[in-house]
Amino acid sequence: MSGGPDPLGSHVPVLKLGDVLLVTLQGDLHDHAAEKLQQDIVEAIARSSVTGVVIDVSGVEIVDSFLGRVFAEIAATARLLAAQTVVAGMRPAVAITLVELGLTLPGLRTALDTQEALRMLTEASAALPRGAERRESA
Repeated sequence: MSGGPDPLGSHVPVLKLGDVLLVTLQGDLHDHAAEKLQQDIVEAIARSSVTGVVIDVSGVEIVDSFLGRVFAEIAATARLLAAQTVVAGMRPAVAITLVELGLTLPGLRTALDTQEALRMLTEASAALPRGAERRESA
């Protein structure tokens, strides 16, 4: 399919499932790819008018402070665009590393798996008054 190994180097698919964007990370995400992912997600939120973003990190073994900040920035930017962000499938070692680095990731919700993350977003969206999801951050 590709000419050589790509350890997530340049492109991470951002899939739209109804009102939610689904991003599945596999392997380690390098700084340039993390910045590109952040840009892709923000553009997809604005273009698609989704209400939620699920970032599945079950395939990620290492999260450094840069990637932790990128996740927090994605959540903050998504919130300004009236979308919630849930990180799903975090490995215990990754959670421990984030705590050790002192990263609290404000505004970022977590779920044990993608199914739980989608349920959380569905329930949050259902709890809003009709049409409120786009006015909430105003």
